[in-house]
Amino acid sequence: MKIDRALMGDLNDVAKSIQDMEAAGYDGAMSVETSHDPFFPLLLAAQNSERIELMTSIAVAFSRTPMLLANIGHDLNSYSKGRFILGLGSQIRPHITKRFGMPWSSPAKRMREFVMAMRAIWACWHEGQTLDFRGEFYTHSLMTPMFTPLDSQYGAPRVFLAAVGPLMTEVAGEVADGIILHAFTTEKYMREVTLPALETGLARGGRKREDFEISYPAFVVSGRNEEEFKATRDAVCKQIAFYGSTPAYAPVLGVHGWGDLQPELNRLSKEGKWDEMGTLITDDILNEFAIVGEPGEAADKFEQRFGDVVDRTTALFTPSDDDHRLALKAKSKA
Repeated sequence: MKIDRALMGDLNDVAKSIQDMEAAGYDGAMSVETSHDPFFPLLLAAQNSERIELMTSIAVAFSRTPMLLANIGHDLNSYSKGRFILGLGSQIRPHITKRFGMPWSSPAKRMREFVMAMRAIWACWHEGQTLDFRGEFYTHSLMTPMFTPLDSQYGAPRVFLAAVGPLMTEVAGEVADGIILHAFTTEKYMREVTLPALETGLARGGRKREDFEISYPAFVVSGRNEEEFKATRDAVCKQIAFYGSTPAYAPVLGVHGWGDLQPELNRLSKEGKWDEMGTLITDDILNEFAIVGEPGEAADKFEQRFGDVVDRTTALFTPSDDDHRLALKAKSKA
């Protein structure tokens, strides 16, 4: 199992952070598109590292075009000497239409075409194929030598897709090189919904599971003392409640028979009652969504629950992050 770590914070700190991560033995560094651009940190990270994989988890696809991301993906993969993974997510309709001012429709169908369009562009650049991609959402049919990258030694980057529902999961299996599961996922949902959908997608694309990676950033509730444990538990409960308030994630709750919780969380979120939302996450719910236990137990519990499924993780340990993650890494290599 590969162990990754988030690469966040001030751009001035990236050089030291990535060097520390590489020295500690992490397999990958992941940037997130929240309040800052997700690609700038990875450019600096590529400049200041040699081995560690560099991944967006995630960059928002539908706020951009296939050509734009094909360019960025190519440049980062070339500059990092083949270490870049383009992790993409669809986001949700309000963010795409109201925040980014971009069109939204049929997200799974659009994402499939988005990835296929990028691959057509890369095939033009790296294999000399004529660019003539014509789809329902995207058309790319013009490429001249002036706009064709010459540094093609490392080829196209790998593409991972973030997915929760079965349709997007199928798309990931069909056209991507890996899937980024949402932290708002349980073992039951993963095994009963995600894995069957993934197998459908892989079969449709004529691909093998061993050539595909599953990344899952599970919640972990732990602590070196009672105060730290409580603080971690409260924070994770609020995060679970926040995600649970999103209608698109309701099926995860539904698998466990907790469908009635989603509308209530959604109502409270609209009223701005974020602290109250967290109190609705019971111990039963918490134990399904998170690894809960003493610091020394966390790595073992994660391995027991997900070791036969997950290929890489940024498990969301709060206290002693490095100790927990590296213990899991050591266990996965044993």
